[in-house]
Amino acid sequence: MSRDPYPAVKIAYSPCPNDTFVFDAWAHGRVPGAPGLDVTFADIDITNGMAERGELDVLKVSYAVLPWVLEEYALLPCGGALGRGCGPLVLTREPGARGGISRTEPGGLAGKTVAVPSERSTAYLLFRLWAADVLPEGVGKVVVLPFHEIMPAVRDGRVDAGLVIHEARFTYQDYGLHCLADMGEHWESTTGLPIPLGAIIAKRSLGAETLHALAESARTSVRMAWDDPEASRPYVRAHAQELDPAVADQHIGLYVNEFTADLGDDGYAAVRGLLTRAAAEGLVPAIAPHALAFP
Repeated sequence: MSRDPYPAVKIAYSPCPNDTFVFDAWAHGRVPGAPGLDVTFADIDITNGMAERGELDVLKVSYAVLPWVLEEYALLPCGGALGRGCGPLVLTREPGARGGISRTEPGGLAGKTVAVPSERSTAYLLFRLWAADVLPEGVGKVVVLPFHEIMPAVRDGRVDAGLVIHEARFTYQDYGLHCLADMGEHWESTTGLPIPLGAIIAKRSLGAETLHALAESARTSVRMAWDDPEASRPYVRAHAQELDPAVADQHIGLYVNEFTADLGDDGYAAVRGLLTRAAAEGLVPAIAPHALAFP
């Protein structure tokens, strides 16, 4: 009996359509020679904490958390989420509503309460960089809410604005909300770089050979998903049951792109740019010059 060349690895990623699309072939044993996967589903604010505690072998995390975990984990050059036109949005109620903030006056957010999905998320980091440019007086209060509670909280007036990610780009109008500002648009206009959102990291202690096998497996898995999108649909739908299939397809189309298969020079420049700017603002620790290099 032949044995797998690599032991199974413990991995955590979100149940969002882009992650289940990317990992479908690998998770179901269709990637030849790939290490087996022992999968845990968790939202990214949970996996960020897991990374900081050194839990599991492989994790999907926010790029914003890298400065705290790169000593133990290596950034894989594929499998993550970067792109253009896919940044987080700041949403408010319609201007006509009581307490509404005009979309033409983002400065009206100064001193207000903003709900965010996580203070260690890339979305929040991009928000802080935007606020540093646009809101010199700052916001009044930031509250952390589960992602699915943010739009209802804005709609119901429990907070003045909400920072949203993922499929909320396609559904916020259903809540009677409008987009005050696009964090990705601000990032792209000020840097010219793609927007770094989610990263795949793996423990350095696994060794260079295994790390390269993991990277190649992720790259092959996403290419197999592109070659046969129908094959991934059952996995995607099983973990996004409340999401309209058309919205799930939009989600995948937006967040799974050439940077998912390979970060490339522009991808690495975007990640370095984000972390360098954030460190200059005192938002994250500075990283070592070669901390992002793949072993």
